[in-house]
Amino acid sequence: MRSLSFGFEPDVRPLAARLRPLTLNDYIGQDHIVGVGTPLRQAIEAGRVSSLIFWGPPGTGKTTLAEIVARHADAHMAKISAVTAGVKEIREEIAAAKLRLGQQQRTLLFVDEVHRFNKSQQDAFLPHIEDGTIIFVGATTENPSFSLNNALLSRARVCVLNKIPAQSLRQVLTRALTDIELGLGTQQLQLPVDAEQLLLQMADGDARRLLNLLEQAAAAVDGQQPLITTDLLKQLAPRQLPGFDNHGELFYDLISAFHKSVRGSNPDAALYWYCRILEGGGDPLYVARRLLAIASEDIGNADPRALTVALAAFDTFTRVGPAEGERAIAQATIYLALAPKSNAVYSAFNQMRELVRQSPSFEVPLHLRNAPTQLLKELGHGASYRYAHSEPGAYAAGETYLPAELVGQSFYQPTDRGLEKQLSEKMAYLAQLDANARRHGK
Repeated sequence: MRSLSFGFEPDVRPLAARLRPLTLNDYIGQDHIVGVGTPLRQAIEAGRVSSLIFWGPPGTGKTTLAEIVARHADAHMAKISAVTAGVKEIREEIAAAKLRLGQQQRTLLFVDEVHRFNKSQQDAFLPHIEDGTIIFVGATTENPSFSLNNALLSRARVCVLNKIPAQSLRQVLTRALTDIELGLGTQQLQLPVDAEQLLLQMADGDARRLLNLLEQAAAAVDGQQPLITTDLLKQLAPRQLPGFDNHGELFYDLISAFHKSVRGSNPDAALYWYCRILEGGGDPLYVARRLLAIASEDIGNADPRALTVALAAFDTFTRVGPAEGERAIAQATIYLALAPKSNAVYSAFNQMRELVRQSPSFEVPLHLRNAPTQLLKELGHGASYRYAHSEPGAYAAGETYLPAELVGQSFYQPTDRGLEKQLSEKMAYLAQLDANARRHGK
């Protein structure tokens, strides 16, 4: 159990603002980019940093690191948010930066949520990055590859910030509880181990969330017995949504994990990712649509019923709503996860589509052409066509249906899994009939 003592006049700023690191030595959780000896740290310490893009989840230190960079570069730090700013605000900051440059003062322009700027707004920075008017530092929670212009990316180094690990968050927590001047050291707070673990879990790698929750808990405890319990923490945040950003980077990571778990025949993992999406506020029908894609891409004719099951789950949700519909999608998820897998249809379709794109427009063989008029019949359309239903076993052995240039090529290669094993045997049987017919001149 943690406890502390002493008293001091409290700072009125929020706890997260008071404890914001001011130096690289105090900055935690991102050793892979600013640890001792890393190139970026050396550049920051030397004050020679060029433009940067910080990409990472909320509360991982993007703004803090930008402030540290500005301090080492002896630069004025100007901040704008892409949520509220436009081209006008960009021009004003650039004009101010030019005035400072004339007075031998550099400017670090920090742009929060930079992915929210459109192409023209992002382009507005380019000439001023190139001529040295500003040190550009952008912060984003979205994948820069998708959300930022290539022109901007080519002028900035992308640094990936990760969720802060639990051990590093414990350091933040310890400082918050023990720092008398800036932290909560005057309150002599007690934090049992189970409450600490819950608090770290609720923070989910976000230092700002950790400190905000701790500050709320500190304000809610009894001053005579300053004990932070798990019950208190649950009251402050009764329902912590799992990490999720609808149609953002994490959204697509979760969908990818779901798809790969079904493809990998792991029903438990597939259900886990499905429930993560649901609890994060995701659309169940998006998952249902992905199941339809999985049914044809990853299962195919190994179990054609998979497509029917997935479609039925989608239909069930639209007919009865979320309560029962989400369960129907879960049922389909488990069925598809355990179904035999084959991408033979997927591969054959892609190969044939590419062949058609790359090849000339081969003529339809005469015997396959339509002959609705006497003239077309006289020109040979439909001549020598063998009606399959009139042949033994309803199969015209030895007949060809591909253009002459492609006869003999094979694209659909069924696996030996599920129904495709029977389809493979059927294809082998028909191929033998063809070989026998051609041997006898048919």
